[in-house]
Amino acid sequence: MASEREHFDISGPLHLTFVDWDNAHQRKSVAACLVQGVYILERDRQEKREGPNALSPPWWEFFHFKLLRHLVDDADSSIFGAIYEFKPPESLHNDTIERSPRYVVAFRGTLNKPDSFSRDLELDIYFIRNGLHQTSRFDKAIQAVRNMVALVGDSNFWLAGHSLGSAMAMLTGKTMAKTGTFLESFLFNPPFVSTPIERIKDKKLKHGLRVAGSVITAGLTIAMKAKQQRNCMGDNPFTALAAWFPFLFVNPSDHICSEYIGYFEHRKKMEEIGIGGIERLATQNSIGGLLMSALGKDSEPLHLIPSANLMINLTPSRDFKDAHGIHQWWKPDLQLQSKLYKYI
Repeated sequence: MASEREHFDISGPLHLTFVDWDNAHQRKSVAACLVQGVYILERDRQEKREGPNALSPPWWEFFHFKLLRHLVDDADSSIFGAIYEFKPPESLHNDTIERSPRYVVAFRGTLNKPDSFSRDLELDIYFIRNGLHQTSRFDKAIQAVRNMVALVGDSNFWLAGHSLGSAMAMLTGKTMAKTGTFLESFLFNPPFVSTPIERIKDKKLKHGLRVAGSVITAGLTIAMKAKQQRNCMGDNPFTALAAWFPFLFVNPSDHICSEYIGYFEHRKKMEEIGIGGIERLATQNSIGGLLMSALGKDSEPLHLIPSANLMINLTPSRDFKDAHGIHQWWKPDLQLQSKLYKYI
């Protein structure tokens, strides 16, 4: 039986009958609903809900989007993504409609259901090992985005994802950014592979651990670069991504994504106390990634990015499920804190 959260008329943002595309909160809400649409597409497939019984269409049709096609994982035939086209009726008069997305590619996260869970869990492990770029799901995702950009251009083109899907969207966005194509990206609860230092309450201890980690990471980076006989900033695409500013939506009570708060804030503090050079090295590498590289294994530390629009949901959460859920991001009464971080 379908849960209430699968029904748009029960759980969706019914108050958004008119979308102001200049309004950051409303843009976020629409992007989150399109991601939810991918979750429900896969649930429709699993439950064999078709035609009038399908629950997914309202999640995009309410905002005048059309489903162009869905993306299917070759390993288990599950739907993991969708490509939408914005098709507003001619009667819709909106002064901000030119700022709406023309196309959106959205990715769902892990589904705790038998038909897709084992494959999703396998990809979660690939992510933890910095190997998501080596998977067939990513191959299909990046090819779909490249084909769409080649066909329609990158203007008003959005990427969106949640949890594992956020990691997929981030990897896709980073890959495109390395070629000079910067896509507007909405990354909900993006996972961060790290010890959850952000959960430590003692500020001095937390800061000390971060400084120690930065020094160790920077030292390993210099050693690795020297061994490879190249300059520590050369041959590194990290700085090339600095002009890409994805929106990262994180909840402090979600240990999967909350480390992004400390990741960016620590970099700022290191600059303020005069040792930003160490952090500039540390912020673009991870100890795990460096060790993988030392062993000769291809590693892509996906969670490390130079710039971002960090959106923090300070609204109290009942539990981890609530803090990690996609549904929180279209609620109208969020207590949001916005911070812009630019890598220099």
